[in-house]
Parts: sequence; structure tokens; C-alpha cells
Amino acid sequence: MARPDQQALAPPLPRPPFTEPIPGTWLYLGLSIDPRTTGPRVRRSAERARMIARCHALLDDAGVGDQGRLADATVLETVLIPPISEVPRFDVVVLARAVVGPDDAAPLAALRAGFEADGIPVVQAMTAHNVRRFGDTERTRDATFLLNHFTAADADDAQAAWDDISGWYAGVLGVDNSTLLRPEPDAPYALVNYVRLPGPPLSFLLRQLVSPSYYGQVRARLRAHGMTFLPLLLRPA
Repeated sequence: MARPDQQALAPPLPRPPFTEPIPGTWLYLGLSIDPRTTGPRVRRSAERARMIARCHALLDDAGVGDQGRLADATVLETVLIPPISEVPRFDVVVLARAVVGPDDAAPLAALRAGFEADGIPVVQAMTAHNVRRFGDTERTRDATFLLNHFTAADADDAQAAWDDISGWYAGVLGVDNSTLLRPEPDAPYALVNYVRLPGPPLSFLLRQLVSPSYYGQVRARLRAHGMTFLPLLLRPA
């Protein structure tokens, strides 16, 4: 039965064609190195550039690809931190994925320990699995990416809400990809949505805000499910 605050919601738009989730376990490392901003824009930082180089070196040591312990890994540098209460002030995010059998998390635990031993300021570390997907988020890395962190009391309910709003982003804003990550239960976020944006980040945000259907299809639905969203916009580093 629908919750009372969900009964008056507009019917969701048709969902995009979901495909098989990406296998394996993901490690999300949120780093706070020098997250100073001018408005929402993150300032350039020599210390951040130095730490990003260290991140790449540690990932190279861990090994990525057919001969390594990690199936994939990427380092993202934050370009915009929207002025939203409680948004994570991570100016670098590392995403790594392992597919090694039943214990996917073992090489990820070793990688996390290596980062911490090297003095890299990891503020948030969590493992997650891909639970929904459409398109190919990493088809190209010559783009801006969104990491949207959702808080909610119930992850299953939050995932159902995401299913419903995915059609709006695909149909109205032309988003052709999404990799929805579901962190372990003790993480601070119920879901993290990893998306390659279809254009410049400020244009994407503005197109949301000026679309009348955004408030009925997305904001009202998130509110009805008791969800908050905390976005960061990033570029591959």
C-alpha cells in the first residue's frame, strides 16, 4: 500500500531500459584535501594535484585490468560543490572495483589500507554494489560526472524511488546512463548515483531547476520517500 504522502504523486515517466548490473564490489574513497570554493566552484590547489598523483601511483601499484587485483579504478576531482546543507566536501573521489570471486572486498581493503598508510586524507570509505544500471557511464571519461549521494531511512524504498525518477532524467534531460551504487548498510548514504552528464554541469543543473515537471516528478517523489540528495560534480583527474 502506498504511503499517505505518496498517494497524490504524478505517475512516473517510463523508465529507461535497465541492463545487468556491473559485477563486483566497489570501493568509494572520499578525500578532503583542499576543498576551498569560490561560490560553488572548487579552487585549484597544488596540494590537491600532489595528492592526486599519489592516488594514481597507489592504484598503479595495486594493478588495474587483466593482470591486476582491480577490475577498474578512476580518480575524480570535484569541480562544483553545490551550496546544500550536509553535502560532502570531498574534493577528490576514488572509485575502484574488484571482481575476484566470493571475497571481492579483500583487494579493496588492502587498497584502502594503502591509502591511509600513505597519509592520504580519506574522510569517507565505503564499499558498495551496483544494483541498477542503464547505458555505460564510463563509455568516455572526457565529460563531467555526477555523484549524487542519497540519504534515506530505508534503502529498498529509496531504490524504488530512484527507479521512478530515472525516467524523468532520461526522458526530459536526455541522461543516457546511470550506475546506481548501494553502499553497505552502515554507510551514511542509502544510494550513490554515478552519472556521466550530457553537457556542462551548470547547464545541467539549470535545466533541472527551470523545468516545471522537475518539482512534481523528482523533488516531490524524493520528499515523499523521505530522501535527501547531496550532489558533487567532478571531472576525471
